Amino acid sequence: MVEAMNWISEVVRPKIKTLFKRETPENLWVKCPETGQMVFHKEVEANGWVIPGSEHHLRITAQQRLKLMFDQGTWLDVPLPEVAPDPLKFRDEKRYADRLKDARTKTGMTDAFKVGFGRVSGLPMTLAVQDFGFMGGSLGMAAGEAFVRGAETALEKRTPYVLFAASGGARMQEGILSLMQMPRTTVAVRRLNNARLPYIVVLTNPTTGGVTASYAMLGDVHLAEPGALIGFAGPRVIEQTIREKLPDGFQRAEYLKEHGMVDQVVHRRDLKGTIAGLCGLLMQVPAGTAEAAAQPEARQETRQEVRQDAKPVPA
Repeated sequence: MVEAMNWISEVVRPKIKTLFKRETPENLWVKCPETGQMVFHKEVEANGWVIPGSEHHLRITAQQRLKLMFDQGTWLDVPLPEVAPDPLKFRDEKRYADRLKDARTKTGMTDAFKVGFGRVSGLPMTLAVQDFGFMGGSLGMAAGEAFVRGAETALEKRTPYVLFAASGGARMQEGILSLMQMPRTTVAVRRLNNARLPYIVVLTNPTTGGVTASYAMLGDVHLAEPGALIGFAGPRVIEQTIREKLPDGFQRAEYLKEHGMVDQVVHRRDLKGTIAGLCGLLMQVPAGTAEAAAQPEARQETRQEVRQDAKPVPA
């Protein structure tokens, strides 16, 4: 038996909804994780992805970070080496190869690292950024190769090397091969030191595990964004191990600065100027040189210096 159609609910109501329906973007508002405050997406973007009022620093992608740092928001991608995608044929609830495929589709990146070469406040600079959105920014063979290639680019171009760290640690799906990246990256940092080139680390939220235990804590200068979680093991694991309540703000950037592990906590809007100032000082750049280098002619020369296989990245 076919039930009779309720014309009020099935016909009238849908037509009324369609008549007054308003198309609004899904990302029109951004909710602050700390206060629950709702802020216009464009206002947050214009503020460097920092919530106005609470000053909460949101996680940003590698692409967004490079755009904020480089002059005119443009740079040249440093081509990164390819590695075996699944050397151990690892599988847990899901195949590692499938996890990589999903992460690449989601982020548009090959792996967790992106390296760019360009000018920051007029100074030639090599920047490496870890993207937490790619499997938690975990350190595997591809990330280790990318870090080393970034260091080699800095050595070749005689520029400072700046790392923006954001990671949950070593990538378990690659086992011992991921742990081997810790000494490899340490050797790359030592080569920068021997060449007397600045290596500056910016610790962002979160920086933990094997990354903290290697190249993230070997910088000449350690900066951190406000509120960033920085440590080896997480606070919950530490509390369960020592069976004691941890101090307020433990493993946060401000706490680490007070205890000497971080040199300076810098707001995102001030990072570019702070890094440029530090690099100019460490590279002994005469006053006024950086400003002159910011001119279009000098930027064109920088573009010509990059390897021929590097491809320009649109803003």
